[in-house]
Amino acid sequence: DDGTPLGSSRSTECRIDLIAQAWSVLSGAAPIDQQARAMASAEARLFDESAGLIRLLDPPLVHAHPNAGYIQAYPPGVRENGGQYSHAAVWALMAQAELATSQPDAHDRGDIAYRYFTYLSPAHRAAHPVHGVAYGIEPYVVAGDVYSQPPYVGRGGWSWYTGAAAWLHRGAVESIFGLRLGAQQLSFTPCLPSHWPQAELTLVRGGHRWRFILIRASAQAALAATAQWDAQLLRIAEALPWPSLTTDACFVVPLLAEPAP
Repeated sequence: DDGTPLGSSRSTECRIDLIAQAWSVLSGAAPIDQQARAMASAEARLFDESAGLIRLLDPPLVHAHPNAGYIQAYPPGVRENGGQYSHAAVWALMAQAELATSQPDAHDRGDIAYRYFTYLSPAHRAAHPVHGVAYGIEPYVVAGDVYSQPPYVGRGGWSWYTGAAAWLHRGAVESIFGLRLGAQQLSFTPCLPSHWPQAELTLVRGGHRWRFILIRASAQAALAATAQWDAQLLRIAEALPWPSLTTDACFVVPLLAEPAP
């Protein structure tokens, strides 16, 4: 209320916050070099590889004055107070994918985005030989948060968190698969991890089913690989007017650029 900064490089607590870093990218408000710096800082300061966590903020709020209120009421490392908060972690996933597709030379960001997905996916976390033991909650519903401080590092918090589940679904479909679905057109700008040679998505609209195959190949090779399904070529970011598609169809999206003539 008095204008004192909450969360800055000069603070002893909450020196960095994931939401501000991610939305510098998603909003487009920051220049591209600052976007990259913001996400590099998030990776360096908020990412815990050993626990498979992306913290919301760090360090947690304990002694901040004036009191930060609701967030500071949680113990350190729980929910918004420095835990892995699923909503914001999905936004970080989406921001990494956005940087990857806007910077062709950022070849590893697809792997970063997918790594973030595995930390958020309850199936991946529960199946992990180390993280799964600590997680301790259902492997089939999204947790609102995961604790980040001893003695409960990696413990799942508030599960059946439907808002976060919806965001994670968007992160998978829109950011990793890259589907942009509008009222009249759709397109794909995918950000697949490097170990995926191919991926598929089926879209159902108006009683029709359209199959989209994303494949690491040139256009010619992609068409040859999908000829048995009579696939039509759809290039990255090419607009497809889907309301005019009245029959079921298959499309192939080649992920390798054609060599220069």
